[in-house]
Amino acid sequence: MTLHRLVLLRHAKAEPAGVVVDHERPLALVGRRQASAVGAALAAAGLAPTHVLCSSALRTRQTWEIARTALVAAGATAPVVSVTDDLYDASTGDLAAILQSLPEEASTVLVVGHEPTMSQAAGALAGDASDEAVLARVRGGVPTAAWTVLEGDGAWDLVAPGALRLVRLEVPA
Repeated sequence: MTLHRLVLLRHAKAEPAGVVVDHERPLALVGRRQASAVGAALAAAGLAPTHVLCSSALRTRQTWEIARTALVAAGATAPVVSVTDDLYDASTGDLAAILQSLPEEASTVLVVGHEPTMSQAAGALAGDASDEAVLARVRGGVPTAAWTVLEGDGAWDLVAPGALRLVRLEVPA
């Protein structure tokens, strides 16, 4: 069975709400720096994605594009990218359904989304073999530009609550 890795990334720091509609909020300057650091960290950790699922919100698309630039600079190949409205207000169940439709060759999948979905999904998908300290931290929510790594030995269509191992959480400095 192939090892599949799922990286759940909360978008980087965005401009405050209220200036434009929420879906169109851009990244703040600090968010641009965070996104670049995320891309470099993913590359350094050997987590360059083969597939990316990105919310259609401006801040998530910008987070991915900036992270992608850092990944490419580190030698990563271009992944299959899907930008979708379905991740904007996704529940954990919605995200699991999206993941279940992934092709088997999607070995490392990066999801760029929003809170509370990113932390709730990490907690819900985490099974018994998960790192308890990481799980406890994730259950309290994650800050902007934080990412978790979950692993699974089965096919993507088997993704369900408790089916993966939560093994890592990275929080920006």
